Amino acid sequence: MAGLPYRLAWYGCDLRTGGIVEDLPSLSPTGALARKLGDATTLQFDLNIPGAASNWDEATAPGASLLVAVDTATDTPVWGGAVLARDAGSAQTAQLGAATLEQYLNNRFPGTQTLVGTDQAAVISALVTPALTGGPPIVIDAISTGMVMDYYTQDGDDKSILSCLQEVMALDGGPEWTIDVAWNASHSGFQFPLRVRSAIGVQGATSTTFDFPGCVASYTLSESYESGKGATVVIARGEGEGESRLTSSAHEATALIAGGWPRWEYRYTPATGVTDPDQLDAHATQSLTLMAQGAQVWTLEAVASQAPRLGDWGLGDTVHLAVETSPRHPTGADMTARCWAWELDPGADRVRPILVEES
Repeated sequence: MAGLPYRLAWYGCDLRTGGIVEDLPSLSPTGALARKLGDATTLQFDLNIPGAASNWDEATAPGASLLVAVDTATDTPVWGGAVLARDAGSAQTAQLGAATLEQYLNNRFPGTQTLVGTDQAAVISALVTPALTGGPPIVIDAISTGMVMDYYTQDGDDKSILSCLQEVMALDGGPEWTIDVAWNASHSGFQFPLRVRSAIGVQGATSTTFDFPGCVASYTLSESYESGKGATVVIARGEGEGESRLTSSAHEATALIAGGWPRWEYRYTPATGVTDPDQLDAHATQSLTLMAQGAQVWTLEAVASQAPRLGDWGLGDTVHLAVETSPRHPTGADMTARCWAWELDPGADRVRPILVEES
């Protein structure tokens, strides 16, 4: 598919069923489409009313509709989001705002659940299950991780399903999850697989290569040891005050400190309602793993029509960057890292994989 620009077909769909209500050829995003592992993204749109079908109103109703983009070259759905806002009046254009369905999970609650010695994938499934009643066509696709955990949540804590899922994913060795968009069996609408894996995507050997110079127009390696991004000592705390406050042990990057690194301390509260010391230790362990050598994020800006196409790579996949030479890397660079997010701007013919190096 190299050389083909992205042309997106937009559909307005019923949020409860995923069925197509209307084609929306006069709908245009005002920014880049984006996806992120375990979190929601938002997008704003302009809809040219004179060029829209007569029932555009129903197809874009806030709270009852969703917008889906399909890559016409491959017939692959690449983005879907629930319509949350609409402004229209005497102007020829309506403005819409939508968010991916992770945001919907922030408006649903898991109730009281006690999950003891339960596989991580089953924990995610149990937390999401209440949203399957009266919600969008989310289909749980959870493969056993082989790792068990305990998880407790009380309805009175008012923790949303999204916050619970993000809390579980942030644990050391926690499972990863994302909500994809796919055609339904009859090709008359869409469903939304909520995938749960030990690690989303394909890791290891990869045929997905971005090169500079080549399909990559520019790239940036962002390195940070700012507060919240770098630390050699991490303590996770629960709620409360003083000596009664639940606290993890101090987790230290002993090898780095022994090698001469300074002590950079980071203390934080990972989530509300945590009452299990083991969970706090798991949060602190994971945070130290991510922060010990600071954040290292590669943002590639590639020519979309020349780069590997979405669908051949995606969230969680290992992506290879080959740099021949650049001011930052005069002797070149050859690295692989996981795609934790991406952006697609068809109008500008740009795709931006965001790659995070994991220590």
